[in-house]
Amino acid sequence: MLPTFRHSLLLVACFSQSLMLAASTSAAEVVDDKGTWLSYFADSDLPVARNDRLRFWFDGQLRFLEDSDGFELSLLRPGIGYRLGESATLWGGYAWIYSSPAGQSNFDEHRIWQQLTWSEKFRRLSLGHRSRLEQRFLETGSDTGWRFRQQFAVRRPLESAPQITLVAWDEVLIHLNDTDWGADTGFDQNRAFAGLGWKFNVNSPYRIEVGYLNQYIDRSQGEDKQNHVLSINLFWNP
Repeated sequence: MLPTFRHSLLLVACFSQSLMLAASTSAAEVVDDKGTWLSYFADSDLPVARNDRLRFWFDGQLRFLEDSDGFELSLLRPGIGYRLGESATLWGGYAWIYSSPAGQSNFDEHRIWQQLTWSEKFRRLSLGHRSRLEQRFLETGSDTGWRFRQQFAVRRPLESAPQITLVAWDEVLIHLNDTDWGADTGFDQNRAFAGLGWKFNVNSPYRIEVGYLNQYIDRSQGEDKQNHVLSINLFWNP
């Protein structure tokens, strides 16, 4: 139980930092926007003979900003995982991102990524974390950008309606180096989500999570940005 308790403390600390960050930006110059993010996540065992530890990962996303009227980006991210135990899995994969930033030319981004995921149930709580390392290649520059991402999540089903789940998570993104396409070493952005999850039935492999996502982006040149996002996510996990 002790490792789970420590992760719980880390989760609480992460949410506390997010609240302090939001409070500290109230006096700063911040550009606010509204948007909608649509996502699909698949995570399952890979049916390979004589190996029950291999898994596959896929997520696809569409993001809209400018009050949800402007296309921001699309993302496809496949990967393969190796189960280390009942709670942890090591992953690696590729991602392709097509971005259309407001007032700028569209561009492609390619990523190689590695991550460690961990999840465990503690009484009625489902706790999890994801540590991800990315190597980013943008056609707007020649440098490879290294970025670290840390997410902590907590989910709790309602006792009166177990197919409905309270969901909260927070993710911090940090640039590990400077690049000629605009990344500066240090804090990149924070994403905080709160919402509800719903299963078609308690044994269904499909789950929908809908809620509010706050994305705060640090921009060393110019005003910081804060996006208020309606986040709609479909999960498949048989």
